[in-house]
Amino acid sequence: MVGVTSYHITMSAKTLPALALFPLTTEVSKQSHLCIGGCDVVDVVTEFGTPLYLLDESTIRQRCREFKGEFGKRYPDTMVIYACKAFLNRALALIFKEEGLGLDVVSGGELSIAQSVDFPPDKVYFHGNNKTPQELNLALDWGVGKIVVDNFYELELLNKLARKKGITQDILLRLTPGVDPHTHQYTTTGTIETKFGFPLATGQAEEAVNQASSASNLNLLGFHFHLGSPVSEIQPYELAMELVLRFAREASRKFDFELSEFDIGGGFAVPYTLDSRVPTIAEYARALIGKLDSLISELELSRPRLIVEPGRAIVGQAGVALYKVGAIKEIAGIKKYVCVDGGMSDNIRPALYGAKYEALVANKVVRTTGKAVTIAGKLCESGDILVKDINLASVHAGDIIAVPVCGAYSIPMSSNYNALPRPAIVMLKEGGARLIRRRETYQDMMSLDLI
Repeated sequence: MVGVTSYHITMSAKTLPALALFPLTTEVSKQSHLCIGGCDVVDVVTEFGTPLYLLDESTIRQRCREFKGEFGKRYPDTMVIYACKAFLNRALALIFKEEGLGLDVVSGGELSIAQSVDFPPDKVYFHGNNKTPQELNLALDWGVGKIVVDNFYELELLNKLARKKGITQDILLRLTPGVDPHTHQYTTTGTIETKFGFPLATGQAEEAVNQASSASNLNLLGFHFHLGSPVSEIQPYELAMELVLRFAREASRKFDFELSEFDIGGGFAVPYTLDSRVPTIAEYARALIGKLDSLISELELSRPRLIVEPGRAIVGQAGVALYKVGAIKEIAGIKKYVCVDGGMSDNIRPALYGAKYEALVANKVVRTTGKAVTIAGKLCESGDILVKDINLASVHAGDIIAVPVCGAYSIPMSSNYNALPRPAIVMLKEGGARLIRRRETYQDMMSLDLI
């Protein structure tokens, strides 16, 4: 176990703004070392090596409680379910279980992780646009709480599988409201041309309600929509809520259906850079609950259970990626590259989405030199750039680069490109550092190969 063995100097987000993007427990030691969760990250790197991902347990738990508190105090019948695609492993699943959250899973693998820690199955919602018969059987046999049906094929298949097992499965229908959330095209999921859900505008949503209502072994409880991620505006949520609730009123009249659950998805944004402007959890909750209350009153609907599905907004800020500097290449008058021992194999977001990050030199958290450098990964792609044109402290080989807001999507989207092992993950809490996933080895990567 490693910890902070020195006094702390006063350095805040006012003196070094990038610190505001790091976990809530972040401090700076007298030696100008970055400290998170009571641990000096230089000591953590000495013990566990790099590339390394850190997760701050206190930040994760605080975000869980903020979502439950901010939404719950405004609309008591709210259930917060964590969107596992952001990142899930057994250690995290146990934290969410302890914090009273549900889980939004999208695969048999995520279901199996939940099962492995005895997560309450009634708090699990199974999403996905092409669930296999094997995955649906796994969910049915476990007694998963809700299955969010995405298309007519699944509607028919699920009813058939449930009938064979002699059970009635609770479901929601995923609807496509046709709302643009103004995020990256690859992460937009609520527009009419998306692969997800039953579109409202084409009449398919109405036909889905008809079929679900008459299915012998399905119990339709409500509707779900998800606009995309990250969504940094509130207005798209409000518009989608209105469209879906107006549809719900018409469906109730036509099919004698009562909306008992209303799932507005997730996609809540977090700031990745110093110029990011995103709503706080309280601002999301205040606006969305206000809109929901207004629509319920106007449309004379009974009050459904509200479901929200934060993922990145719970784990994003809690995660920090650490890399060691190796080669430094300066092209006079053009660019200076600082090369690190990870890259797009552990964080593909910059290459895939054009995602932007900030960074610090973790072993000398001081004011910047004013000279811009580009942090490049070690993968054989010119696009393997983690951070472009950033001002850092003077950097040399062996220094440690810390990149904040890496708790979501980086790890689950990692790969073995160039046969690089996936990094280790360490959970930090109150001066202790524990390994929650060991570093992959070369033997691990070859273990499934057959000759």
